[in-house]
Formats: sequence, C-alpha cells, structure tokens
Amino acid sequence: MKIKGSRWAKSVALAALVATVASCGLPRSGPSKQEIFEGSVQRSGDAFIVTVNDRVTRATSVTPALGFSGAFLNAGVLGSDTISPGDTLGLTIFENVDDGLLVPEGAPSAVLEEVQVDGSGFIFVPYAGRIRAAGNSPETVRRLITEKLDSQTPDPQVQVRRLAGDGSTVSVSGGVGAQGVYAIERPTRTLSSMLARAGGIAIPTEIAQVTVIRGGHKGRVWFEDLYQNPRLDIALRGGDRILVEEDSRSFTALGATGSQNRVPFESQTISAIEALAQVGGLSTSLADPTGVFVFRNEPAEIANQVLGRSDLQGAQRMVYVLDLTAPTGMFEARDFAIRDQDTVYVTEAPYVQWTKVLNALTGTVSTVDSLNSLGSGG
Repeated sequence: MKIKGSRWAKSVALAALVATVASCGLPRSGPSKQEIFEGSVQRSGDAFIVTVNDRVTRATSVTPALGFSGAFLNAGVLGSDTISPGDTLGLTIFENVDDGLLVPEGAPSAVLEEVQVDGSGFIFVPYAGRIRAAGNSPETVRRLITEKLDSQTPDPQVQVRRLAGDGSTVSVSGGVGAQGVYAIERPTRTLSSMLARAGGIAIPTEIAQVTVIRGGHKGRVWFEDLYQNPRLDIALRGGDRILVEEDSRSFTALGATGSQNRVPFESQTISAIEALAQVGGLSTSLADPTGVFVFRNEPAEIANQVLGRSDLQGAQRMVYVLDLTAPTGMFEARDFAIRDQDTVYVTEAPYVQWTKVLNALTGTVSTVDSLNSLGSGG
C-alpha cells in the first residue's frame, strides 16, 4: 500500500509540476492557432477569420492602380522647333543696300546673338519692335521679322536659329543616373527618352515608380509599364517635374519563419508563397504549416465581397487562413496576393510547446537533484 501510495503521490506531483510549468508562460513566437480563432467575431473578438479559396483569392487580388490622367495622355508632342519663354535665339539679317538699317557698312550681314525670349514670350528686334516668339517656330519668327523690316529696307533676308535655352526644361530627380534640369529637345520630348537622357534608372526597375508633376496635376506609373504600354510614354511640357523612386510598399513577417522582419516588396505583386520565401520560408523545427495567417485591414467593398454581405461599412479586420498541407493549399498560397501593410504570421506546431515544457521540467528536475546532492554532501 505504501508503494502504491508513493507512486500515486509522485504522479500527482508530476502532473502539478507540468501544469505549473505550462502556466508560467513559456517563451513562444506569438499566439497559437486556437488563440487567433478565439479573436473571431463568432467568439470573443472583432476580426473576420476566412479560409482562403479560389473565390477569396479573386476578391482580394487588388494591385495599386497607377497611371496617367487624360490630360497627360492626350497632350501632343511638342514640335521640335517650338519656341518657349526663356529660350535663346540667334538672328542673322541681310540687307540689299550698302547703307542698311542694321548691317554695318562693308559687312555682309548683322548678327544678333543670344536674343532671349522674355517671360511674356516676346523678343525685341531693332526697327522691327516686339515680335511674338513663344509658341511659334523659328520659320514663323523669321517671317514676322521680315514683314516688319520690309517696309523700312528693300528685300531684307532673315535667318533665325533656336539656341539652347532654359525655357522648355524639366527637372529629373530621385533614382536616376544623373539628377538635374534638362531641356526638352528633339530627342527628349517624351518621358522615356528624358529618363534615358538623365542616365537611366539607378534602382531596381521592377520596383521603380515614375511620378510626373505638371502644375497641380500628378500621375504615376511603373517604369516597366512605359515599355509594355507605349501610350504611357507621355509627351513632356516645360516645367514638368519627374521623380523616380522605389515602391514604398512592405509587409511584416512574424512567427515561426526563417526571419521576422519588415519586408519591402521586390516586385509589383507578391503572393503568400513568395512572401514566405523572402523571409526564409517556414522554420522546419517550429512552424505549423496548417497555421499560416495573413492579418489585414480590408476596405468595406472587398470585405463585403469576401463575406457575401452588403452591410459592412468602413475598414474591417480580416484574418486569412492558409493551410499548406491541404490538397490545394500550395496553389492557394501561390495565388493569394499579399498587399501593403499586411502581417504574415506562422504559428508554432503544437508539439513545440510540449517540447518546451519537457525541457523546462528536465531542467527543473536536474536543478532539484543538484540541490539535493549538495545538501547530502553538506
């Protein structure tokens, strides 16, 4: 009886020790699968927990809508010789008389270099007065000057050259080879050609975004789309500001993954499988492949579509569940799109906590044995 009683006492003591250790809050990477499900609206929480399937994947597959408005797309390419305020012109005037108005005696012609177009778009030519230059071609300006001089000197001949100026310029900054201010010239009248003039893209092209600011309007496109869709290669205007920058989207990976970190997007779209791969995949010694969760604040229109409802308003807390061990689990994870500010969390396998309990017990028993040995030796 004493032996049975002793065994029973030891069993009770062991069970009590296990319960005590388990309740002490052993270290872990985050909430368990059961604790996450407890946070659903069906229980004691405020989040909608949804198992990912084909319908959910289609409803949540949303990518940033980038593009240019009609004002950008419909603007025609500037004529290569169109003069703008700030441009500089060179004038050469020939007169068919010995004593001309502008041509010095004995000289073949009068040369007026660096005649700048003022802010109102005019230039001043002696004896011809103010001539409208902005918006016209050099040929048109030549004709206007000739008409003004024709009444004062017989058969004048005029040449007009458009020199380099700062009238039709754009600024290019950000992730390009050479930031600066560049004139809109014949080879650089469109967005892609101006980017090439600025040294090309100096950041990974797959995540490069190009923003064009024109007055109070702004448009943004993916750099790669400029070549896939020629319509996006818009014509430039003087004063445009072009900014090239990396995609700022990111997601956070937590739990039993290869690394826990805030992770920037490496392409325009990222699937759940790709997101896990970016952080080293699942931890083979800790992860539960049936417990891959994506936490997201979902806009009401998408949440209603996912849940088959129409009454939800405002952003909703959604938790999407991926089971990689399911027959189609890997396919669902491959097709499910990760979005900006998502949190990807992988739970620990159930046995991990038991392993931690046993390790804690083993350590506790070893410590007690050591103390007893010290006590006996004393």
